[in-house]
Amino acid sequence: MDNLLDRALGLDGRGDRWPLLGKVVLVEDCVETGGAFVVHHIIKRFLSPQPAAASNHSLILVAFSQPLSHYDRVLRKLGCNLVAQRDHDRFLFFDMLNLRFPDRDDVKTGSSVLVSLFEKIYNAVRALSAEKNCITIVIDDIALMEVVANGSSDSVLDFLHYCRTLTSEFDCSVVALNHGDIYSTTEKPMLMLNLEYLSNILVRAEPLATGSAVDVHGQLMVFNKGEHDRQGTPGSKVHNFHFRVKENSVDFFYPGGRG
Repeated sequence: MDNLLDRALGLDGRGDRWPLLGKVVLVEDCVETGGAFVVHHIIKRFLSPQPAAASNHSLILVAFSQPLSHYDRVLRKLGCNLVAQRDHDRFLFFDMLNLRFPDRDDVKTGSSVLVSLFEKIYNAVRALSAEKNCITIVIDDIALMEVVANGSSDSVLDFLHYCRTLTSEFDCSVVALNHGDIYSTTEKPMLMLNLEYLSNILVRAEPLATGSAVDVHGQLMVFNKGEHDRQGTPGSKVHNFHFRVKENSVDFFYPGGRG
């Protein structure tokens, strides 16, 4: 069965080139409907490419929310062994749970933590780019990054702007998860608006508009700003479909399409 998420992200082609190169993918979710499975799906697809391109893919995971054991357990269920990928220098894990920086005693503010983090990411990307032609940076998640920055959304936005420059300098891709309903105001904060503006592809996980259902866990809206039509003309397109998260996979289907 055709994977609707792959189609919406542009991952349904058979070429050796990673389709998300040079792009920023923002995944937004909420308390009722988590979107981490989208990030896991992209990681799995990136680290399990066509054989011809397998040795040229390297992923950097910047984790603010979960330890390595969590991602390894989830990805193993999807058929991807992160430990094996790390042993082959195709996977780097930046553990931000304990802020393990060598110069931790010199860090005065949350902003300086993010500056130090970006320096580490930049150095890693620069080193990998000498041997690898395809690099993806995954950030999980932006909401906790804001906590690390002592609530400074400006510092978070600056950090993500810097990460976006890597997409043009090294032709890498950036995938970030954010929680859209953690803010107390009814209007979208400037951080979220700026994040959506920075992204080339916006994936939003939402509860069903008609309420909960046993065999449908939510709906995805994928706004691909740079998608090309059949004639090759660039444009934007919105994809909407439902999903069901299972133990070792996720089903994607159009409303009413699940028997």
